[in-house]
Amino acid sequence: MKIAYINPNATQSMTDGIVTMAQEALYGAEIVGVTNTDGPPAIEGPEDGAAAVPGVLVRARAARAEGADAIVIACFDDTGLTEAQAALDCPVLGIGQAAYAMAMLLGRRFSVVTSLPVSIPVIEENIAALGFAGICASVRASGLPVLTIDEGAPETLDRIAEEIEAARVQDQAGCVILGCAGMSPLRAELAARAGLPLIDGVAASAQLARAAVACAG
Repeated sequence: MKIAYINPNATQSMTDGIVTMAQEALYGAEIVGVTNTDGPPAIEGPEDGAAAVPGVLVRARAARAEGADAIVIACFDDTGLTEAQAALDCPVLGIGQAAYAMAMLLGRRFSVVTSLPVSIPVIEENIAALGFAGICASVRASGLPVLTIDEGAPETLDRIAEEIEAARVQDQAGCVILGCAGMSPLRAELAARAGLPLIDGVAASAQLARAAVACAG
C-alpha cells in the first residue's frame, strides 16, 4: 500500500516529520511525503489555506498518477480536502478529519489544542461540517506559531502541555487532539505528561487510510 501525505505548506521539515510519524504508525506501508512548495510557509488562518489549495490539488493529482492508493492532506485545517476528494478516484483523508473520527471511535469527548487563535474558527467550522460538534468539548489555541511548534523547543512542549491540562480540567475532555501537524513528533513526550489520551491526526490518518483502501477495494 502506498499513501501520499501532502503537506499544504512549503516547509520541508514539517513534511519530513509527518512522514516519519506516519511510517511509525503504519509499519510496512510505503509512505511518501510531498511538500507544496507553492504554498505559504505555514497555514495560519483561512487566507493561508485558500492560497495553498491550488498547489495541494496539483500535488494530490500527481501523487495519485504515481500510484498512491490513498492521499492524506497533512494540515490539521484539512486544507483542500473537499476539493481533493471531488477530484480524485481514491480515498482522500485529512488529518483533522481522521483525528475527529478516531475520537468518536474511542467514544470520547474531545478537545483540540492548536496553534494560533486565528485557526480556531476554521477548525470549529470543520468539526461542525463533519458532524462532530456534539462530541467536541473545546478548541484551544496555544498561541504558538506553526513553525515554532515544528521546532519542538522545551518551552513549546510546556505551553502545549498547559493547554492539554486545561482541556482535561476545565473542559472535562476525555481526550485531546493535537491540532497541528507539527505536534505529531511531540506526541510521545506530551503523552508522558498528559493525564488523558492524546490523538495525533497523522497516526490516525495512516490507520484509517489503510482501512479506507481495504473498503474501497
